[in-house]
Formats: sequence, C-alpha cells, structure tokens
Amino acid sequence: MKKMLVLKRLILPVTAVLLLIASGCIGQAPPTPTPTVPEKLVIGTTDKVTDLDPAQTYDFFTWEIFNNIGQGLYKYKPGTTDLEYGLAEDVKVSEDGLVYTVKLRKGLKFTDGEPLTAQAVKWSFDRVARIGTDPQWFVTDFVDKVEVVDDYTLKIYLKNPVAFYPAVLAVTTCFPISPKSYPENEISPDNTAGGIGPYKITKFVRDQEIVLEANPYYYGEPPKIKTVIVKFFKDSATMRLAIETGEIDLAWKTLTPTDIADLSKKQEELGLQVLQGPGSYIRYIVLNTHIPPLDNKLVRQALAAALDRKSIVDKVFFGTVEPLYSLIPTKMWGYREVFKEKYGDANIELARRLLTQAGYSEANKLKVTLWYTPTHYGPTEGDVAATIKEAWEKTGMIEVEVKSAEWSTYIDMTRKKSLPITLYGWYPDYLDPDNYMFPFLHTGSNRWLGEPYSNPQLDKILEDAQVKPTREERSRLYSQAQDILAEDTPIIPIFQGKLQVVAKKGLKGIILDPLMLLRYYTIYWST
Repeated sequence: MKKMLVLKRLILPVTAVLLLIASGCIGQAPPTPTPTVPEKLVIGTTDKVTDLDPAQTYDFFTWEIFNNIGQGLYKYKPGTTDLEYGLAEDVKVSEDGLVYTVKLRKGLKFTDGEPLTAQAVKWSFDRVARIGTDPQWFVTDFVDKVEVVDDYTLKIYLKNPVAFYPAVLAVTTCFPISPKSYPENEISPDNTAGGIGPYKITKFVRDQEIVLEANPYYYGEPPKIKTVIVKFFKDSATMRLAIETGEIDLAWKTLTPTDIADLSKKQEELGLQVLQGPGSYIRYIVLNTHIPPLDNKLVRQALAAALDRKSIVDKVFFGTVEPLYSLIPTKMWGYREVFKEKYGDANIELARRLLTQAGYSEANKLKVTLWYTPTHYGPTEGDVAATIKEAWEKTGMIEVEVKSAEWSTYIDMTRKKSLPITLYGWYPDYLDPDNYMFPFLHTGSNRWLGEPYSNPQLDKILEDAQVKPTREERSRLYSQAQDILAEDTPIIPIFQGKLQVVAKKGLKGIILDPLMLLRYYTIYWST
C-alpha cells in the first residue's frame, strides 16, 4: 500500500505540487516501509537427539536442546567460560567446601506450569541417582545427600570438597525437571516437558524435526526469535544443499572441512556467512603402555616426536582445526604446550635417536598397529590415520599397519585392553582442566580407554588438584601433571577442534564459544 502512495505522489499535477510547496511539505521523504523481520529460525544439523530426559542424555546435541529449554543452578555466561547464577540467586559454600547452601529464584515455573521449589530440585537429583544410567555419576560421584531447608532453600552435601563443583551444577544431568511431567523411576525418552529455559518444545518428530517456541514462563530476557525449527539431515551433503537453496537459515554440526572451505569462497555470491569460533573438543592417540612394544617409554616418546600435527591440520581439515600439545585445550587456564616443549612437531631426528636407544634401526623396524573407527568421528578419520602412518614411517625406522572397526566393536575391544594404539576424541562434560586430565590419566578412571596407564604419583597430583581451593594452586598441580604426561606419553594429543557455522547473512547474535552448545535465544535477524 505504501508503494502505491509513493507512485501517486510522483504523478501529482502541477497545481498540487504548488499547494505542497505552499504548505511546506515539499522535500520530505516518503515514509520508508518497515522491513519484515522473520519470526522463525530454521537450523539444520546432521546430529541427532537421543533421549529427552536429563537423567539419560549424554550427547552434545541433546545437551544443546536442553540448554535452550532448561537451565541449571549455574550457567555459563555466553561467549566465556565464566559461570554465573542460573536458577540459583545465591550460593554459599561452607569453609570445608562440603556444603553448598542454595537459594533459588522465587516465582519460577517449569514449562508445564509447576513451580520451581527446593523439593523439585532434590527430587530431580535423587531421580538421577536412583535410575542409575550413564550420566548418573554427575550426581553420585559428588553428592552425599540433598536436604530441603524450605521451599526456596536447599543444601547439597558433597562427598569431597571439589573445587569445580559449580561447573558440575551447570551440566544438563543436574538440570531440575518437573515432578509432574517425568516418571520417578524410569527414563522418559520422548518427553517434551523440558524445564525452565527460554524455549519450550511444541513438536518433536524423531530424526526429522524439533520445534521450539518462546517459553512464556521464562524469568529472563525472552528469546529474540519466537520460533526455532531444527531439521535433521542424514548427511552433510544434503545439509549443504539445504543451506545453499535457502531451505534452512543456519547449518550447524556438521559440514565437512571441504564444505566449509568451499562455502567460505562462495559466501558472498550465495548470501551466506561462514563463522568460526573456539571449540573445546580434542583428538588424541592412546598408547596402551601394557602392550609391547608400547611398554617401552622410548618407543612412546619416539611416536610423539614423529607426529606431524600440521600435516593433519592442513591436509585433512583445511585449517578448520588447530594443533594441540596437551590434553587441556589451548584457551583453558592451566594449558601448557608440553609436547611441543619436549618433542617439537614432526621431529624426525629426535624420533630416530629415541628409536635407536630403544634398539631399533632401519633394518630392524619398530612394527605397530594403529586402530581407528571409520564413522563415529566423521568421514575424515581414515585420512587422519593415514597421515599419522605417513609421519611415523618417515623416520625410516617404523612400520605401521592400519586397521579399523565399527564403533561398538572398537569400544568393546578397547575396554578389553586388546588394542595397542587407538584414535579417540573427547567432548567435555564440564569446562575445567580436571575433565581433561582425571578421566584419562587417573588409575581406574581411564577404564573406558582400556586402562592404558597408571602412575600413583600422578594420581595423587590429580586428586589434590580436585580439592585445592584456588586456581593458582590448581594450576601449579596441573603444570606438574602435564610434565608427567609428556614424559610418560601414554596419550599423544593431536588437535583441537574449532566450531563452524554457515548462516544466512541477516542472522546476528550467533555465539560460538568453548561450551560448544549453540544458544538459540541469542540469535536474531538484523533489519
């Protein structure tokens, strides 16, 4: 309608123009039409939702959904690794670090309309422990008991004074849920009741789509986009086509490195933007120190020295990942480049010296078998294994046989301690150096990797680092632990991932940070 008015003004007779001049209206610009801002966002992913129940879910994408429809007592400040209060308005910790007294925000409601109370929080914790599925350790490993003081106050009693416990309270497993909408003693895998977050689920068709609408009960700033639709794609090629044709507004987890490199070149002509941010997932090589010849430390050190990280980063991933020289990620406090300090990178000369000391030569080569799983970490995994083989064999003193097994078999063989060298990856449970050291290196805690290593001295350091109250004290201990890691070399870090998003140009507020969970509620369309 406004365009028609503009057109009529252009064909006004001269007398009308003179009248406009007389009235002082000439020179005023016609009203500008207000741009229409879309009220929905369509996200594409090749990932999947597993179980919509915090007591069971233990995968990153389902955690992402819960971080948009729920919240913990603590949450991460977007764009940082800093914690702030979520559903708690205040937390007091006892001098011995064993008791957390939590004051809840008042007047909050779950998406089913039930009030958030201390009783509901206790019920949620007790339910996780009682059901006893994989992620139950976020409760049972730390919590002795939860006690209700009044409707808005509870006390959490810990088994040990764990310094990083607030980060655990920000994990999806510890999100309160409504006792009205979830069964007490069993998992509810397709439950869309959710919790207390910016969005609520209004539709869920497994492996096809999930629809989120702004939650009218949410206490905080409302989402900037009312409706979010997540579409699930069978592969990256199909998702790439969808972002190029405009079927989706944002492609996320995961396009291939080739797709990212190609779309980066074409983003202007396609009206897209390719965004990149820090990730906190890591990839590494596990050397089972109980299986010959890996029981010889010189052999493990030689493999660490010969590894060519730059070749993997450039040739396999086109720069979409970065080299890693410790198990702690590069942007996290406590990180030291211990493997670079001790071995360098692709240090063939040092590798040959170490192999010679171990009794090997070009006539008597070290023979090792490298295992990988072909699909779990994406289609690039075979190339990663091949590039590692190439680097090790450049020494002229190592012969590598590469083998693969599908994920379920691979995990089973690893846990039975039958694989000497394996490739694995790690997505963090909580953002603290402990989560990158203790599960890998502490005796018994690394049984998921086939218990490849044990060192009582390192055990004590890692245990002390869990309970020391200050970051300075903990950093000193993690520095010592990383020195031992580099010396003993039971695990060789390879690279650290980056996060990539391809989105339409009009989208703003996309935050990529080490939490690695996309916050839908910060995204908006620019006008």
